Amino acid sequence: MKRIYIMTLTQIALASALLIAGYAQADSFAPAASEINQSVTSALNQLYAQNAAARALGSKATAVLVFPDIRKGAFIVGAQYGYGALRRGHRTIGYYRTAAASYGFQAGVKKFGYALFFMTRSALAYLDTSGGWAIGTGPSIVVVDQGMARSMTTTSIRSDVYAFVFNQQGLMGGLGLEGSKITRITPGS
Repeated sequence: MKRIYIMTLTQIALASALLIAGYAQADSFAPAASEINQSVTSALNQLYAQNAAARALGSKATAVLVFPDIRKGAFIVGAQYGYGALRRGHRTIGYYRTAAASYGFQAGVKKFGYALFFMTRSALAYLDTSGGWAIGTGPSIVVVDQGMARSMTTTSIRSDVYAFVFNQQGLMGGLGLEGSKITRITPGS
């Protein structure tokens, strides 16, 4: 007797999300350090050119963690991943991976980048000592939208970490950073 297996769309989406998440967890698939550095430099220059608040925070930040190319896909179940670099001044001091999975009413594909501005040494220390920082735990983080960016000044800085989302492309309703896990990696040269 032959058995026929039929997968529902939810099962297909879950299997796809698990494959993407597994792919994102493998450091062997990470781009080379030189590729990450080039992408981070380009993204940070573009962000600073388009956003005066980000540029001002960058001059005051202890360090900036930039993920220039996050990819997210979802149909009920979603997954996102990307690679980035931590910069102190113009010098890269570490490489990181971000990954997240989500479940809910969502469908589509999206590409975006984000930069985390670490304003305190304690927030930066938490990134290094946590063994994988899940955004939403640990230091306080403020996601800066366009309205807040227009009214922000360096004298109004009160949070540990500020996040700027940029270069959004694709079609997907909603975007969140909470639940993203950030882990240090060692990419190839």
